[in-house]
Amino acid sequence: NLAVLDVMLPDMDGFTLCQRIREDHLFPIIMLTAKVEDMDKIMGLTLGADDYITKPFAMRELMARVKANIRRVDMAPAQSAPPAGETEKRLELGRVSIDLDGATVFKDRKPLDLTQREYELIRFLASQPGKVFSREALMEHVWNYEGYVGDVRAVDVAVRRLREKLEDDPAAPKFILTKRGMGYLFGSQPG
Repeated sequence: NLAVLDVMLPDMDGFTLCQRIREDHLFPIIMLTAKVEDMDKIMGLTLGADDYITKPFAMRELMARVKANIRRVDMAPAQSAPPAGETEKRLELGRVSIDLDGATVFKDRKPLDLTQREYELIRFLASQPGKVFSREALMEHVWNYEGYVGDVRAVDVAVRRLREKLEDDPAAPKFILTKRGMGYLFGSQPG
């Protein structure tokens, strides 16, 4: 259901293992490390980790994060009433469409190869186009961390990775937009 990887492993480093797991699997990955440098955290998140915990850590924190990540995955397939703008099976947003039953995002009718987190992020933002969500709100709604207060760089990393797959020019995004000092929003472009 979930992998917990230490960065320092005997045969290969946790970053390499994380990358290999992510090539074939979508289950959540939590990285553990004694390294506190921001670049290590960013590298782990960029390679596909869903969460990052530095040592020493409280076992209760680890268990809470494991439960939150598993809960997020368990909740993903279950869909109650679709958010505003969604039909039962498809969300159409100009050049981007989302097949809700198949959990697939299409750009110009071509499927994108997204991780589960990237899919959940675009689905959440696209369900309310034009509405700005703070990083903390995205941590709560997409990462399922209720009342989250702390490092929200995971959101920035996930947005950057999503833009690399979705945007014509990730440096000049047209779909996943930034509202400076406020957060992110989905701005659909007409076909």
